[in-house]
Amino acid sequence: MSQTDGLGPQVPTDLFVGGGWVPASSGARFDVVDPATGTVIATVANGDVADAIGAVDAAEAAGAGWAATPPRQRAELLRRAFELMTEQAEDLAHLVSLENGKALSDARGEVAYAAEFFRWYSEEAVRATGSVMTAPSGANRILVVQQPVGICVLVTPWNFPAAMATRKIGPALAAGCTVVLKPASDTPLTALAMAKILAEAGVPNGVVNVIPSRHSGTVVSAMLHDPRVRKLSFTGSTEVGRLLLAEAAHQVVNTSMELGGNAPFLVFADADLDAAIEGAMVAKMRNAGEACTAANRFYVEAGIAEEFSARLAARMSALLVGPGVQETTQVGPLINEDAVAKVAGLVQAAIDEGASAVVGGGRRPGAGFYFEPTVLVNVRPDAAILGEEIFGPVAPVVTFETEAQAIALANSTEYGLVAYVYTGDLSRGLRVSEALEFGMVGLNRGLVSDPAAPFGGVKQSGIGREGGHDGMLDYLESKYIAVQW
Repeated sequence: MSQTDGLGPQVPTDLFVGGGWVPASSGARFDVVDPATGTVIATVANGDVADAIGAVDAAEAAGAGWAATPPRQRAELLRRAFELMTEQAEDLAHLVSLENGKALSDARGEVAYAAEFFRWYSEEAVRATGSVMTAPSGANRILVVQQPVGICVLVTPWNFPAAMATRKIGPALAAGCTVVLKPASDTPLTALAMAKILAEAGVPNGVVNVIPSRHSGTVVSAMLHDPRVRKLSFTGSTEVGRLLLAEAAHQVVNTSMELGGNAPFLVFADADLDAAIEGAMVAKMRNAGEACTAANRFYVEAGIAEEFSARLAARMSALLVGPGVQETTQVGPLINEDAVAKVAGLVQAAIDEGASAVVGGGRRPGAGFYFEPTVLVNVRPDAAILGEEIFGPVAPVVTFETEAQAIALANSTEYGLVAYVYTGDLSRGLRVSEALEFGMVGLNRGLVSDPAAPFGGVKQSGIGREGGHDGMLDYLESKYIAVQW
């Protein structure tokens, strides 16, 4: 196993295939950069197509044995992985913060959240229930059993490198599937650390394989064209999701997609404003806004918009910006230079169209990929910044006059992942929640993520659900057996 100095605990940096740490077949490696400084913190094996197919070979070799492993045994291994993650939580949080840039408090929260997927699916592993019934004609019995879908390719993003890995690995292993994980090349170290923990927990060789690579498109495409691969689970942008759906069509691969979001945050005049501000800070500033669930568009009833914007700006301006690994930091850097440039461009375009920055508005000078926490007012309802994910610490505020207008503004997007609603009227809250075209709604809450809940979107925000009992069903196939007795 390779390791890199300065990363705290021994951190693997090679490929994880068939239960062992191996270099890329080409010998190639790539750099992992600290977003806080722009400096290289590690080099990682750069897998290619041959490595990916080798990982599929390993997953195939382990497949039958793992599928036949008693559910309770699979459950105990996942439970042990949860315990190991909990024991190593502080080291893992520092690793996440170092390669991702997020504030250490956010990283700790992510690691705790990530570990919960192993615990939840250790409990779900024994609940892959089938059914039996008499056919309506009386001619036979309808027996339905649940079986693992097979080899799964898991593609995860950089913004939650621990949680997005466990949210897929947990249910896949609980269902009896073997997996090949392709982590984001910006944050491969956390995924490799997850593989190390699963190996320590006793997961058999070949059940989990991890292939970091800068050749994401070709590596994933090769696996999707391999007839042994029967499942793709992808978290990332809608643009890439569309491409992967087309790739998956060649072998009619079962797909789960958690794609982009453009979350509206609705605040009605009868809302508890203190609670709305607290919720806005969570929904917007978790992970510095680099989350698909981040509040992206703030729609505030006209009568309270000025007060809401001023109070939100005061809270945003008080946040401490700095390297994520520093204990005092509340807002870390964005992931890379491209991310900063995108956010800066969206903010400047909004200002050019007449918006004003109450606080922030630009990148922070010096090393690292920092953008100031920003609140924009007088934003036009058709502004470009409202049409796509900002993925940064920017809150654009738009006013509305009526409930119907608020709903129409919120639904005016191709995305449908999550929405947030603040109101003191429960009947209005439930009525608006039903009218919103989103897979999840936070009603007087700024956080919806929970391992026990079905996470996912509608429209172009995805297919399927992760978390809850639904999350394991995405890795199972129903087999119907017609029988008489």
